[in-house]
Amino acid sequence: MNALLPMPRLRRDLLIAYLAAAAVIAQVIEAALPGPGPWFKPGLANVFTLVAFLRLGWSAAAGVTGLRVLAGSLALGTLFTPGFFLSLAGGCGAVAMLAVVRFLPGLGPVGISLLAALAHMAAQTAVAGWLIIGHAGIVALLPWLLAGSWISGVLNGLLTFLILEQLDRHRALLTGP
Repeated sequence: MNALLPMPRLRRDLLIAYLAAAAVIAQVIEAALPGPGPWFKPGLANVFTLVAFLRLGWSAAAGVTGLRVLAGSLALGTLFTPGFFLSLAGGCGAVAMLAVVRFLPGLGPVGISLLAALAHMAAQTAVAGWLIIGHAGIVALLPWLLAGSWISGVLNGLLTFLILEQLDRHRALLTGP
């Protein structure tokens, strides 16, 4: 894997905006699709956060996540609903994990995605227990929820790897002439 890409500030900001827009589109499409179970979606929007993290750094990933949560909730009409707070908690959990992961050398997209997905679900479960369910019974579901996150984390990591390979082949699209 290549390191962070050097690029002019405007090009970097535009790439962050494109990745955030793609993440919002993925979130809206995913919201319309039936999930394999309650509270479980594959989280395809998180792939764009991972691409931002691996090519532009932690602050870009945080920006993509923040924009995705806000714009996605506006597009879905869920701003300030429990779903918004669950999305925000999950995004914050994943971004917090990315803050830690940046100091762990040797992890590839799949490993990073797996850790971020587990942190995402742990944060969402904590907020759901506090905000929606109101008791510790949610903890009984945590192993099942984390198992689902493990699967989606691995799949999203593989998808991120494939996207990064394509971006590396077409590096001029990112860094310019």
